[in-house]
Amino acid sequence: MHVLVLGGTTEARRLAGLLVAELPEGTRVTSSLAGRVAGPRLPPGEVRIGGFGGAGGLAAWLRTHRVDALIDATHPFAGTISFHAAAGAAAAHVPLLALRRPGWVPGAGDDWHPVASLEEAAAVLPALGRRVFLTTGRLGLAAFAGPNGLWFLSRSVDAPEPPYPARMETLRDRGPFTLEGERELIRRHRIDVLVTKDSGGAATAPKLAAAREARIPVVVVRRPPVPEGVTVAGTPEEAVSRLRAQLGHPG
Repeated sequence: MHVLVLGGTTEARRLAGLLVAELPEGTRVTSSLAGRVAGPRLPPGEVRIGGFGGAGGLAAWLRTHRVDALIDATHPFAGTISFHAAAGAAAAHVPLLALRRPGWVPGAGDDWHPVASLEEAAAVLPALGRRVFLTTGRLGLAAFAGPNGLWFLSRSVDAPEPPYPARMETLRDRGPFTLEGERELIRRHRIDVLVTKDSGGAATAPKLAAAREARIPVVVVRRPPVPEGVTVAGTPEEAVSRLRAQLGHPG
């Protein structure tokens, strides 16, 4: 049996480890990473790096490598690859499962401003603050590059490439982050508004608690939808259980 995991996330690495440990001996587990991050943390099992060339290329790869099941464990905002996965799996007649960590939910004291895109986030910022903690990654910074008079602290694993805001300081760091560290960043840089994607998970959630404590607004970019008809698991453990059921290996 051969399982292909479209990965790159913390959950995808955990999932690969569980698959290697719990599926029948002789099962191949291959994780595919997009290659957008330099020096990625490699999961257990086999690893390939790079794209497939769209849905058609993925379908061809599934057939050539005799893949029995495909798990889309990419980032919740990697929308394009998720739709390619759905189309490619359907074309190759391979069962597909999506692994998506639950999104964040606002609590008492939160001042959240949900938006549909980075462009919409940029549009609402001038009414909310002047010093922005931008935690949406290194891609898409062009949405904030217009003449808005704002100052940005942008955090990402790798250095961003232009276009990006003229008044921007870059912080290269990788989670998980601590509440104490996020408090200090907000205090030291006099941050008065936070921008984030609804990525979910615990690794980057402390910034939300720090923003709540500092009583600053948070602009939250909503997730793109999972392709219609795709079964979704919320945890790696649930994904393994659902995969066993799909393949007739209840374990």
